[in-house]
Amino acid sequence: MDAHSIKSREMRALSFAMAGSLFMGAAGIVAAVLSNSTAILMDGLFSMIAFTSAYIARRISRNIDAAPDRFRPFGYAADEAVFVTFRSLSLIGLILFACASAGMNIFDYLQGEPIAELNYEPMMVYFVVIGVTCFTLWAIHRRTWSKTGKVSDILKLESKAAAIDGILTVATAAGLGVIYLFGDGILAPIAPIGDSIVVFFLCLFAVGQILRDLSGGMGELLGVTARPDVIAKARRALRNSVADVPGKITDMSVIKQGRIYTVSVYYNPGQALTAKEIDTLNLVMLADVRKVLPGADVLLCISQYARSWPEGVLPE
Repeated sequence: MDAHSIKSREMRALSFAMAGSLFMGAAGIVAAVLSNSTAILMDGLFSMIAFTSAYIARRISRNIDAAPDRFRPFGYAADEAVFVTFRSLSLIGLILFACASAGMNIFDYLQGEPIAELNYEPMMVYFVVIGVTCFTLWAIHRRTWSKTGKVSDILKLESKAAAIDGILTVATAAGLGVIYLFGDGILAPIAPIGDSIVVFFLCLFAVGQILRDLSGGMGELLGVTARPDVIAKARRALRNSVADVPGKITDMSVIKQGRIYTVSVYYNPGQALTAKEIDTLNLVMLADVRKVLPGADVLLCISQYARSWPEGVLPE
């Protein structure tokens, strides 16, 4: 599949994400007002953030493979890592807001303040419709991510977010369903704040996954080395590149930003090379690496040293 087809499929999937998230966000806010449920309000706000994220992701996807220019000399691949990082931060902010709101409800209840009674009828319709919508979006994103070579962190994150949203919806329905069934029995003491308790459990479920996404995005922005299996693939590919030429690779590093891997190769040729010969070797390395890491870039550094200067070489 060529780059144009990949981008076209990705843009189409993100358009579905925008439409679905906007619908779910509006439905969540309306259902929360009708049912007096903080848990449903949180679910709706998750969807509104997803709408904003899908809009931003669509704009990023349009330029993600643009060539380096004077404004962005290293290209636009880092935008994807920025998106993942700030989307995770926005979700963490929402979780903190939801926890604070639920905590205030529980505190008011313990102080004897009246708690608004839940209205369960709008909830049932909401849970069914939103659950189906979430898992439909998950299937669209997952299928598109797979069809486009599994290189888009945006689609991967959006599919994960849709799945988490669907699981949260199902979990909210289960938690509130238990409160509804047993609110007049064994759960009577906590029934008025059952909605807030459900919110706490939903936040605990979501925060672990979000923190993992945040860690990954921050790692890419900071230039943290790629996974060991990725480095091993690049190293094996580079062995083929220099198998029939003099000199040796003294060091290499691999970093990932968005969907692009950058492989830095430190090469000591052991003899004089022309600029043309260096370019030829760089292109051979690039071709070999792209067989195992599609879309990767290779920076060839001709030096007798590895990635850092040895002690005593730097001028005083």
